Amino acid sequence: MKIKKQTGLRGTLTVPGDKSISHRAVMFGALAKGTTRITHFLEGADCLSTISCFRKMGIEIERNQDQILVHGKGLHGLQAPSGTLDVGNSGTTTRLISGILAGQNFSSEIDGDASIRTRPMKRIMAPLASMGADIISRNNNGCAPLIITGKPLHAVHYDSPVASAQVKSCVLLAGMYADGITSVTEPFLSRNHTEIMLNYFGAKVSSTGTSAAIYPEPVLEARDIVVPGDISSAAYFIAAGLLTPDSEILLKNVGINPTRAGILKVCRSMGADITLLNKNPEGEPTADLLIRTSSLKGTVIQGADIPTLIDEIPMIAVMAAFAQGTTIIRDAQELKVKESDRIAVMVDNLKRMGADIEGTDDGMIIHGGRPLHGAAIDSHLDHRVAMSFAVAGTICEGEMEIQDAQCVDISYPEFYKDLYLCGN
Repeated sequence: MKIKKQTGLRGTLTVPGDKSISHRAVMFGALAKGTTRITHFLEGADCLSTISCFRKMGIEIERNQDQILVHGKGLHGLQAPSGTLDVGNSGTTTRLISGILAGQNFSSEIDGDASIRTRPMKRIMAPLASMGADIISRNNNGCAPLIITGKPLHAVHYDSPVASAQVKSCVLLAGMYADGITSVTEPFLSRNHTEIMLNYFGAKVSSTGTSAAIYPEPVLEARDIVVPGDISSAAYFIAAGLLTPDSEILLKNVGINPTRAGILKVCRSMGADITLLNKNPEGEPTADLLIRTSSLKGTVIQGADIPTLIDEIPMIAVMAAFAQGTTIIRDAQELKVKESDRIAVMVDNLKRMGADIEGTDDGMIIHGGRPLHGAAIDSHLDHRVAMSFAVAGTICEGEMEIQDAQCVDISYPEFYKDLYLCGN
């Protein structure tokens, strides 16, 4: 994919449905009684992997033009899968489904692509094992393929060493099959989509501070789910609108859950002109975002803010390179174990563009304001890297070439078309 400089980005855009919420709507719908209807579902590769896995366990799932229908069979209605559960590139599918599978009365195997086979799964294997689960790494390296033999589970309180919604969700989902109240405490609060949606389906989940607890054996009832726009997908158009001269973009119905919307806080600290319109605080809060061209300055991003924007850091790093002053990103070790080592990949590719950036053990230091130019960018098959540099290509001088650019299909299949439409 080759990207050229643009000016005057204008228009109204509805970004794809939230990836995290789309995954969970399918999973919880499958475990509920009745038919769950999901609208604005993200038709990306990761979420389609979740659908595929549950179909293999006997759940009928219809994909219509405007909605997904999940015909749930209740908490104990899954069947032994007809083959290996292929999660593709989806870490969310892998970790959340492991919690569900741990309490079943059958055995299963989870596998995925080359990237999934390198991503750390000990972080879910340890708490599941403490609950009595039988989960092993086939290659004894703490990664997929994972073999899970369903067992009766015991309630535990788990102190998670990382603030990870995937780890927290895995334990809470296993807790539905345990013999008492299961709880998780994190060092910082990670995104809470699981807690919100499980309660909506009828489970009893309580949250206090950075802890969440679930009561066992809930009776989940099918619900209608309207998936808000994914703020992680909106981030690229937020950045494009702020950085591209003479731009004004309206992003409709974007999820602004405070455990997820850290990018808005960072943008404001950098001097961004962002107005929230038509705010709806019910359930998963949403708003329309009006983005106008702004002069950005450096900032410091660290601590409790990191879990609220971890997927947006590649885009934030690009914004920082164009901003005036120095931006420091700390406490973001999780970037090393995403679809790629995002610290190393962002540092390498931004240096190719002429940026003054250095990687650290837990983040980056970016001295912004230098003139940047197009370059040949290696996406490392990481969708968030590819989209971040596509936005950079609309702002810098010269042509940007992104290798393996179609990896954006994982979360935003229409991304390049939408980026092009905003500029024309």
